Amino acid sequence: MIATTDKTAIRDAATILIIRGTGADARVLMGQRGAKAAFMPEKFVFPGGAVDAEDAQVPLARALPETCRARLAQGYAHPDALAVAAIRELWEETGLLLGVSSAWPDAPEPWRGFAAQGLRPDASGLRYIFRAITPPGRPRRFDARFFLAQAEMLHGDPDDFSAASDELSHLQWVPLTQARRLNLPFITEVVLAEAQAHVAGEDLALSVPFFDNSAEESVFRRIA
Repeated sequence: MIATTDKTAIRDAATILIIRGTGADARVLMGQRGAKAAFMPEKFVFPGGAVDAEDAQVPLARALPETCRARLAQGYAHPDALAVAAIRELWEETGLLLGVSSAWPDAPEPWRGFAAQGLRPDASGLRYIFRAITPPGRPRRFDARFFLAQAEMLHGDPDDFSAASDELSHLQWVPLTQARRLNLPFITEVVLAEAQAHVAGEDLALSVPFFDNSAEESVFRRIA
């Protein structure tokens, strides 16, 4: 008997909101999932995806802020892997690089293109702002951690998507004030509101919102 993977099992995932500009001029990087995608077809989303087993073995050139790392550790044994996954997914889906100049001669195979740019992944500018578990009954389920970072941390041209994969189309910098006019998943709308509050300078550092849909009953928690 051939073993099959349960695609409805909850997988750990990381998503990243890259913010460009400040105040009323702030924009966020988004792209559209394909019409035939099993998860959230045709929806506009932020770059992100499931954590790979190898992500826990990738060394960060600069560590996560300690507060973020401690909160990520609540419910996950390898918090650095979540940051690595966010940076990897950003690079794979958009071609944009979040790293620091540093030689990386022994980079593992999936990261050799990243290392060829003279970079190693940099998590120092990431801010953990949200966690959500996909509700039961969906074709894919994720325990997603959302990070926010500033576009100033990127290397290269933030408008150059020539190295992007085909997973997201219509990659664009969307004004935060207009993003909710797009075809969005519900949770993306909620996270956008949280991001707007951060950009507006609200002090939300005391805890991270968590939509816990691991069971049939949805529970809202906060991670202190």
